[in-house]
Amino acid sequence: MSTNELLQSTLPQMLEQTCKRFPWRCAVYFKGQQWDYGTLGVLVKKFAAGLHSLGIGQGDRVAVMLPNCPHYVAAYYGILQLGGIVVQVNPMAVPAELEHYLTDSGAKALITFAPFLPVVEKVKSAEGLAARIIVELPPTDSELPAGWLRFENVMALAEDLPEVSVSPDDIAVLQYTGGTTGRSKGAMLTHQNLYANAYQSHMIMGGDVDNPDRILTVIPLFHVYGMTVCMNMAIFGGSQQVMLPRFDLEEVLQTIKDTKPTVFPGVPTMYVAVNAHPQAEEYGISSIRLCASGSAPLPVEVIKGFEAKTQGMILEGFGLTEASPVTHFNPRDKRKAGSIGTAIPFTESKIVSLQDGETELGPNEAGELVVRGPQVMTGYWGMPEETAATLKDGWLYTGDIAYKDEEGYYYIIDRKKDLIIAGGFNIYPREVEEVLYQHAAVQEAVVIGVPDAYRGETIKAFVVPKKGVVLTEEEITDFCRENMAAYKVPRIIEFRDALPKTAVGKILRRTLREEAKGAGATQE
Repeated sequence: MSTNELLQSTLPQMLEQTCKRFPWRCAVYFKGQQWDYGTLGVLVKKFAAGLHSLGIGQGDRVAVMLPNCPHYVAAYYGILQLGGIVVQVNPMAVPAELEHYLTDSGAKALITFAPFLPVVEKVKSAEGLAARIIVELPPTDSELPAGWLRFENVMALAEDLPEVSVSPDDIAVLQYTGGTTGRSKGAMLTHQNLYANAYQSHMIMGGDVDNPDRILTVIPLFHVYGMTVCMNMAIFGGSQQVMLPRFDLEEVLQTIKDTKPTVFPGVPTMYVAVNAHPQAEEYGISSIRLCASGSAPLPVEVIKGFEAKTQGMILEGFGLTEASPVTHFNPRDKRKAGSIGTAIPFTESKIVSLQDGETELGPNEAGELVVRGPQVMTGYWGMPEETAATLKDGWLYTGDIAYKDEEGYYYIIDRKKDLIIAGGFNIYPREVEEVLYQHAAVQEAVVIGVPDAYRGETIKAFVVPKKGVVLTEEEITDFCRENMAAYKVPRIIEFRDALPKTAVGKILRRTLREEAKGAGATQE
């Protein structure tokens, strides 16, 4: 059987198989409430039938704008059961962003959380949707705005679900990129893409089928990382999702203590927060067999601090929206700290020249990371030119500068667009940040390039000191001079109480660059 045949399935088939095999197992735990897989399967079918009665059918796009909650899983799989397409929407989206998601995707319906109504009501395109569905936690009997239906009422609309033929090649999800440059693009992820990546993720992270994992699901499910590594991987393996609607450190630690999850997919800022908590080790984090880090580079000093404090293990991986997202991960038996690991099963990767984009480079030579595998998207929704620039001969051009060592482990140096060129020198922000994180008083740090009249660009560092610590620019500058070449030392240092982040916890360089540009950061 070929790799392609092995990975040919749809997400509804995956859910159905798990519900049949393990109907008694807990699928979702949320604030003391539980759904087993048997219940989840029934609720998904009821929601799909309700959507169908509202006129939603094959190929229709339905926007989901929810925090992590059991309703998310029922909505997501209910849409897919009908052959519909899930449009993932950041719950923190402002009206202009939501307008873009709805109009660009041609969404026919929207499912949202009651507190988000003030944002939705400012979006003109939301008024003409065929269905507008609201989730309340907990449900109430208060009067809803005109044209809205409660989630529970949709499930009661119809009993019969029509026969729908869903193909592995059908689009399952429009996953919008962060929009760091220009217009946010909808990556078209098929059922095969997402099923394959759930399978791949389970192969590298999953435990014994007879001893299902409890996956701490605090990464937002609207984000491709949470969608695959928490929700879809859990359903593939018949595991339990321990859901939290947001990252609140005290709530996360208490949940770990109460539920003893076995897998914690996180991002570096979450591990930084745990490191900074004075009693973190008292919450039993050592019971987690695997902490997976993705979405942003994980500084080596953060790994050291976390593991010294909790006795847990963090393995770093790599992925991107356009690859569903996982492409690389550190093997559990042979980790290399600072590396994103090796290509995961059924995935090819290589480093190509930044000059011609084609010549494959050898070990320890820096170039662009490109990947190929069953999890790679079919393209960007309605954007053929952008698709052609990103997908070439089946290879996905990631936009990340990386190198591999002699053993095939890959290391991300930086994003192509984040490269700083100062006085003719190429400077990779991550290199500088790794040094800043080594300073005992630094909790978080990020580096950007800002315009400079003489050098072209100069390096600016934003530093968050640890609580109760006073830092000076001179201390940071002296530390950097001792630990890196002079041309890499930040010329501008700004101290902050916090750094801007995405909903998933990734530090927003773009926001900092725009702030610096607006403040007139050019140096004489």
